[in-house]
Amino acid sequence: MILQALKEYYDRKPDLPRAGFEMKEIPYVLVLNADGIPVNLTDTYEGMGKERQAKKFLVPQSVKRTVDISANLLWDNPEYALGIVCKGKPARVANQHLAFRKRLDDLKLPHDPALLAVQKFLANPEKSTLLEAFGDRLEEMRKTGAFLSFRIVGQIGLILEQPAIREAITKTLSTRRESICMVTGERDETEQVHAAIKGVWGAQKSGANIVSFNLDAFRSFNKKQGANAPVGKTAAFSYTTALNHLLDKTSKQRIQVGDASTVFWSQKADPMEELMPSFFNEPPKDDPDRNVRAVEALFKAVRTGAYSSDDSNTRFYTLGLAPNASRISIRFWIVDTIAGMAEKICRHFEDTKVVHGPRDKDTLSLFRLLVSTAALGEAKNIAPNLGGDMMRSVLEGLPYPQTLLQAAVRRARIEREMTYPRAAIIKACLNRAFRFNNPTHKEELKVSLDTANPNIGYRLGRLFAALEKIQSEAVPGINATIRDRFYGAASSTPVTVFGNLMRLKNHHLSKLENVGRRIYFDKLLGEIVSEIVDFPAHLCMADQGRFAIGYYHQMQDFYSKKNHNPEKED
Repeated sequence: MILQALKEYYDRKPDLPRAGFEMKEIPYVLVLNADGIPVNLTDTYEGMGKERQAKKFLVPQSVKRTVDISANLLWDNPEYALGIVCKGKPARVANQHLAFRKRLDDLKLPHDPALLAVQKFLANPEKSTLLEAFGDRLEEMRKTGAFLSFRIVGQIGLILEQPAIREAITKTLSTRRESICMVTGERDETEQVHAAIKGVWGAQKSGANIVSFNLDAFRSFNKKQGANAPVGKTAAFSYTTALNHLLDKTSKQRIQVGDASTVFWSQKADPMEELMPSFFNEPPKDDPDRNVRAVEALFKAVRTGAYSSDDSNTRFYTLGLAPNASRISIRFWIVDTIAGMAEKICRHFEDTKVVHGPRDKDTLSLFRLLVSTAALGEAKNIAPNLGGDMMRSVLEGLPYPQTLLQAAVRRARIEREMTYPRAAIIKACLNRAFRFNNPTHKEELKVSLDTANPNIGYRLGRLFAALEKIQSEAVPGINATIRDRFYGAASSTPVTVFGNLMRLKNHHLSKLENVGRRIYFDKLLGEIVSEIVDFPAHLCMADQGRFAIGYYHQMQDFYSKKNHNPEKED
């Protein structure tokens, strides 16, 4: 199903490379005259710093290299293309260069002037001496081992881009039809070694495979490599080209969620393909409100019925990939309609909606949510598999992973701080779990303060916030608040601390000079503890989450506009 969907995507994308070709970054171009004499060595880099990137060209498809010597056609690294030793041994480099020359000779275009110029250059025993004239640029290419190709002086474009050469390459493609392709159901030559998939975060730079059989343990009936699961060359090229296109660093149809490299596409062209990253990625620095606008537009579309047309039933695919040695593992594969996907995304943002400060964005990216659960707030500390599991919950409308709730609660307890992203996570986890266990109820926790919520965890969280607020007003500028000293114990083993905190609050209340504030806090404490019979010895994980939300809600209520000017009853 995955390979079929990728092939369908390839078939409807006329801008993707056709069979036998691929888009490749070629950082360097050697310019030759008609006699094969090098006149210049140019680079194709654009941008500065981290934005510096080589230009991409449509080149003959790269060979699959292991330990054998295999050369690309009219482009390769300096060892193959020029016979210059970079990192390899001289004897091997010499053989690599011979393979490059032979690959060019096998094209059998004896009368092509451009190819003759390249062949003259490659056959020149003095070519290494001629190249030394390019000094620093040659040394830079040697150090990096970057790819290069050739161009004839006075001509536009690389030699390999000439129509005659491309036609010759196309004619070399096999036309054998030896077996039934498992993807298309048509007869085709079986692809023995599938092209590498590049762009999966954490995988080898040279790429990894979804389909491969390189050990005897993976083979059956003495079949070798790809013959164990026969995929035709046409289908293999189609799905690998499509997936590499989706995973490209410039792709607008991919996001990185934890260790899961996730790509999106639909059965037929739809704006949702490129909108998906805007829902979950961090917004660009030059447009910080892009995500908010995208989510608002999605909610509006769902409310107005924009996804109720026939087009809304178009299948929408989501593929999550993770590295596994030299292979790629499928973390998740989700097939839904565009309408169904839109509803589930809206549900996610509704679940994570919680009151926040005036400077905070209304929507939070998946990265911002996940990093709030990590030590030191660093992406590298996000728990393995958590990102992929969360993404799957969002797109399938499933309860969020229990590990997500645990991570957010634990991080709040360790850092003794309830942040907006952590509150969003905990509320979403609890509400979604509650909804799945109680289908007739919509939610348990509201967006903002819920004074009618009787849950003991929620009440204790509100109580702890009120006690902290009283202390902060009674002792301004205190170095260590009760939150710094007691949040962890109060949220997990309330009986151990709340007795002392309730006695301490009388001392703090007596220090308040504003009588109106004392009356306000007395009323608030009375309202909160009215539903508390006794302080429990222990709170379960769910109630620890409710404690966190109760604390967060009450604190947000304290600092909302209506409380900037407190009651002034004297």
